Amino acid sequence: MNYSFIRWIVGWVLCVEAAFLLIPLTLCLCFGEPYAVDYIIAISVTAIPGVAMAFRRPKNQSFYAREGFIATALSWIVMSAAGALPFFISGCIPKFVDALFEVVSGFTTTGASILANVEAMPRSMLFWRSFTHWIGGMGVLVFLLALLPMTGGQSILIMRAESPGPSVGKLVPRLRQTAVFLYGIYLGMTLLEVVALLLGRLDLFSAFCISFGTAGTGGFGILNDSFASYSVYVQTVVTIFMFAFGVNFNFYFFLIIKKFRAALAMEEVKGYLFIFITAVVLVAANLMLQGGAAPGYAILHASFQCSSIMTTTGFSSVDFDLWPTFSKTVLICLMFVGACAGSTGGGIKVSRILMYFKSIGRELRRLIHPRSVTVVRMDSKALESRMIHSVNSWLLAYAAVFFFSMLMISLDNFDFTTNFSAVAATLNNIGPGLNLVGPTRNFADYSAFSKLVLMFDMLAGRLEIFPMLLMLRPATWRR
Repeated sequence: MNYSFIRWIVGWVLCVEAAFLLIPLTLCLCFGEPYAVDYIIAISVTAIPGVAMAFRRPKNQSFYAREGFIATALSWIVMSAAGALPFFISGCIPKFVDALFEVVSGFTTTGASILANVEAMPRSMLFWRSFTHWIGGMGVLVFLLALLPMTGGQSILIMRAESPGPSVGKLVPRLRQTAVFLYGIYLGMTLLEVVALLLGRLDLFSAFCISFGTAGTGGFGILNDSFASYSVYVQTVVTIFMFAFGVNFNFYFFLIIKKFRAALAMEEVKGYLFIFITAVVLVAANLMLQGGAAPGYAILHASFQCSSIMTTTGFSSVDFDLWPTFSKTVLICLMFVGACAGSTGGGIKVSRILMYFKSIGRELRRLIHPRSVTVVRMDSKALESRMIHSVNSWLLAYAAVFFFSMLMISLDNFDFTTNFSAVAATLNNIGPGLNLVGPTRNFADYSAFSKLVLMFDMLAGRLEIFPMLLMLRPATWRR
């Protein structure tokens, strides 16, 4: 185990986070809020150990999968603990467990909250809360890869540990250029949404906070009713951008370099579009036929909520907990499907869903023709058995974490629907669930122990399960 390399990476993460904290500090001074000293303390507590750990570059920069996974998991834990300091030190969130829950939810782009009155929060704190979505959406370690020259040729292991999806590769020959390219697309799309929202007569502060939540597919709103009070134009813009940020970023890369055929051939993107349209049609029809909704209302809110839930953003334009059971069931299914791999969304991912169905089809063909040689293909390429095995192992780990978490939080004695949707909403990085954790409620009623379990779920969901599980394995830490 190359501990010096892990120490160096974690140190740089703290340094970057301290730099990011200067932005809400600046806003605090501009808004005349009395929290400047609290921000300075938080920045100092973050920066001093960060500089101390990052100052001395490790002599041995060679690292392997174990170091990559552990560096990623530790970085996210430490980053979350430091990010909670402004809320806790200022007293805006008095309990550290609650402040940590809010920030873990922010960085993992979950959007689950313990706040009952969001609008009572200072504006600089609301900005930092939303900004954590943007930081976590693409990943702070991907940001570091764009800044730090690393030797050893294994930097892709860090990107794979942090990026959502079953597989991550280089878009261009050099990994550092890939990271820059990804952040360029990410930043460009974010600014495009900001401009679109400004055209809808939103103020600059609201436009940025909403765009941060949309880009990271996070879901922290700045109003108590999330999106219910915004105009149809704003809801439509956010619906479009939520869907866009749920698309595999390789698709945009192919479009930019004018490889249109490669972009249009991506099965995952086509599957993502098909599932979304099907869900919208089903929910809208159910709202009209069983819920008595007008066609315009049904289409608008079905599109918004399906886009929000499938991309695991978690914004809500209505209290969908009051919708007919069929519509809620469709949304629950979308919670598990999730967005595309290589996007900022969570969930199981469309690519895995496609692989599972293709694998089932192969097994059915084998039952009929036992001696036939059948191959699972994605984008006209044969998938290696190692990849299929990895995807199946991931699903088993996902199910184990899900049911163990359900068991643990059931000690709080809430109803089954609340607990099931709470775990689904956190492990899939969605935010709101049903019943006591529905779109008009929050997670404040859970005990400190249950919040820790749900925080683990949020981190495990964002980091694709295995980095967090490896941290719990004693053999991982042996030299």
